[in-house]
Amino acid sequence: METDGAQMPVQEGAERERNPLSALVNRWPRLGRLQAKLILPYVLLTVLIALAGTFIVTRLVTSSVRERFVNQLFEASRVAGDGIVRRERTHLVDLRLLAFTEGVPEAMARQDADRLQELLWPLILNNGMEVATAVGLDGTEILSLARDPQTNEYVASRGLDFSSLDIVRRVLSGQVDDQGDKYVGFLETTYGAYLFTSAPVHDAAGNLVGVMLRGSRLESLLAEMKAQSLADVVVLDQQGALVATTLPQPDEGFDALVLDPAETADVDPSMTRDLTLYGRPFQAVYAPLQVRQQAMGILVVVLPSNYIVSTEATSRNTFSLVFSLVTAGVIVIGYLLSQSIARPILKLRTISQAVAAGDLEQSTGLESPDEIGELASAFDTMTVRLRERTEEAARLYAETVQRNKELADANSRLQATQAQLVQSEKLAAVGQLTAGIVHDVKNPLAVIKGLAEELREEPGLVEPVRAQLSVIRDNAARANTIVTDLLKFARQSSPEMTELDMRQSVEAAVRLTEYLARKGNVKVVVDLPSRAAVGVYDPQQIEQVLINLIQNAVQAMPGGGTLRVNLSLAAGVMAIAIADTGIGIPPENLTRIFDPFFTTKPEGEGTGLGLSVSYGIVSRHGGKIGLESKVGQGSTFTILLPAGRRPPAT
Repeated sequence: METDGAQMPVQEGAERERNPLSALVNRWPRLGRLQAKLILPYVLLTVLIALAGTFIVTRLVTSSVRERFVNQLFEASRVAGDGIVRRERTHLVDLRLLAFTEGVPEAMARQDADRLQELLWPLILNNGMEVATAVGLDGTEILSLARDPQTNEYVASRGLDFSSLDIVRRVLSGQVDDQGDKYVGFLETTYGAYLFTSAPVHDAAGNLVGVMLRGSRLESLLAEMKAQSLADVVVLDQQGALVATTLPQPDEGFDALVLDPAETADVDPSMTRDLTLYGRPFQAVYAPLQVRQQAMGILVVVLPSNYIVSTEATSRNTFSLVFSLVTAGVIVIGYLLSQSIARPILKLRTISQAVAAGDLEQSTGLESPDEIGELASAFDTMTVRLRERTEEAARLYAETVQRNKELADANSRLQATQAQLVQSEKLAAVGQLTAGIVHDVKNPLAVIKGLAEELREEPGLVEPVRAQLSVIRDNAARANTIVTDLLKFARQSSPEMTELDMRQSVEAAVRLTEYLARKGNVKVVVDLPSRAAVGVYDPQQIEQVLINLIQNAVQAMPGGGTLRVNLSLAAGVMAIAIADTGIGIPPENLTRIFDPFFTTKPEGEGTGLGLSVSYGIVSRHGGKIGLESKVGQGSTFTILLPAGRRPPAT
């Protein structure tokens, strides 16, 4: 003990020589307290971090604001351009409706304006068309029906000369470009600027009888695009002159927006320009406007840019205030923590009592290089190890439970896979057997049927013999039908995959079996989703499966009933459910229902191959087919097929 006491002053002196800061602290007794040792570096580090954080975050926010502003401009330009293209597509749909309406070509050929108005008026009104015009072969207006934007009422006009309009002249001269024989352009009318699309009108013999025009008022069209893009939209013609805009008229005019003819040739989708309108700064994106690959002019999207400066200042002030408050809070917390070091022994006692009572989540939170800190660290280490062992035991138990669940799931999937493999092996075995014998059986059957037909036509046969020959012929024909079904089953051709809407296939199958359902007094209820159920499949094979299941369902309801056909969409899957209210299937037959040659129909009414073939078709499409049935309540067949579009070719 004396030896240890003699060595301590020497060690302390050496520590002071190695650490000049400790020597400085010892000269001022108040700085040597534990609180001062903690709080001074804590305060300095917090202030430095706050200053650096304020600067860095402010710079990042400013950069992010500018980037978002530019991205918004370009996104608004894309949305506005897409809006015009979509409207032109709507024009094409309306033009097809107008041009192909029965009686319209004949009325245009006769230039019968009254008959045209009688035919076109319901179509224009129902489809909300703003203007539609029929022009004769001489370029003269036969009839125009236009909605007055002030009164919202339609006004008819006749006799105007449209022959000088480019979109009319091209159609009348029979011009055809890469996009077809339709043309688009801007026209100035008494109601303002309009976007027009023209299309030829032919009679039943294919002769051109005139031109049909469908137009939309640019003011209303640009208002819709402004609502979608959240930016003002301006349209310039190919010479850079203003055509239409959503901006109000500034005192200085729109000269800042328009371009010189020479500038329009250099416009590209990334061209931006700083403007001053209404005494405020704006930024605009200029992009070429093309519809049907025809140059229409220039599309301009405009946003005010003065909010960037205010956002930068607001962000800088906001983050400075936030970091100042956080710094003050951290300093206060540090001071309170330094005060708690004066009472570490009491805290250790309280925590040790809690740990002894079983609360292993306790921690001293003391970090100090002195003896009290070492004691607290050892105590925390002991608590952590106890907690880790307890948590390890709980984790092992949870893993055991989870692995048991996973094992049960894997076993269930294995059983399902085994059932599918067994079914596939059955189909393959029967297919090989059938393919080997079907050809040899069909030829004798054809001979029997042919001889029976010839003998039956022999003169002088007594009626009983003729009747027996008819029986031989009919049974040979029935046997030939069965063999033909076997041949189809054996071949199982590969599906010709096509990207289609499954709703069309379901409707086709229901339509083809409509007579059978009506004859069997069966009410068919079809439930289809409102949006397209697109998948890649062979429509002929899938419709064959649906028709087979619907026929089976109708036959399962000999006294009539209700057949429900439901198509639904889930994550990447199309589900088709065909449910009947028939006699149902006994439980002992559910596992055999897809086996080849197994049937519950009366003898002579089925070969037992329909569901086997359906099972094979669905499997080749990467899908599944399942069955739920209750005797006396009905059966439900469910087909699951992959949904989604065909991946693009690379």
